[in-house]
Amino acid sequence: MATSKLIPQNPEEVMVIRDLNPSITTLSVPFLRFGTIKFGGRATIVKLTSGSLAVFSPVALTPTVKQKLNSMGGDVRYIAAPDLEHHIFLSSWAAAYPSAQVIGPEGLPEKRAEQHKTDPEVTEVKFQTVFTAQNKASVKISGEFNQDFEYEFLPAHPNKEIVFFHKPTATLIEADLLFNMPATEQYSRTGEDARSGPATKLFGALQGAQGSALWQKRMLWYVFSKSDRAGFNESIRRIDSWGIKNIIPCHGDTIEGNGTEVWRRVMEWHLEGKK
Repeated sequence: MATSKLIPQNPEEVMVIRDLNPSITTLSVPFLRFGTIKFGGRATIVKLTSGSLAVFSPVALTPTVKQKLNSMGGDVRYIAAPDLEHHIFLSSWAAAYPSAQVIGPEGLPEKRAEQHKTDPEVTEVKFQTVFTAQNKASVKISGEFNQDFEYEFLPAHPNKEIVFFHKPTATLIEADLLFNMPATEQYSRTGEDARSGPATKLFGALQGAQGSALWQKRMLWYVFSKSDRAGFNESIRRIDSWGIKNIIPCHGDTIEGNGTEVWRRVMEWHLEGKK
């Protein structure tokens, strides 16, 4: 499906820019999955202790976003596509900040090269750091980045997830590993109900993180981790050891203050080793 059917045509008008704390700003936008499900989308900007900026899952680089970046110092030094799906705006960000280090998972450079054959807007981007199943234990991004972040690559996940943890604020930044539907904030400026539509209602019931989160647990256990459940479990336990306070998902509302509670509810089977 064409990207134009998935992302807002007027991002400047519908984007919600919010400071979660002095170090972290989120850029929340409407986003349709399969052209029907109100997923929502979200980029996260983090100001490192060094003063440089890291951007995760970039969304549209609008004039207001540029102003916000400038107000945070403007030194965009890291741009991360944390999985195979969250790279739609990578070209425009890499062009605007050519000295930034681009980070992504194995398979993404090849996927973008293939997409470029039919979509010239998907330009060639040089990835300085590519996470692979082989290098995941040894890959290092940089000294200043590692001072502020832990990170874990989950190659078993169908989308090849890289999860980042901002140590100073105990904030987990992730893409498609955990959903917290509905996408209330992401649709708050559209005039649309984030819960409306039969497909959205069904997906929200399957991928909500509240209550028992039973269906999200089932999806993670039986689908997302099936290619290497032992390795997936090991990654989930390592992430759990970081001490999560907040979770910033790409899809659905942010989780502030009770991150560990929500994380352990959704990831319970992987933490306990369900039989």
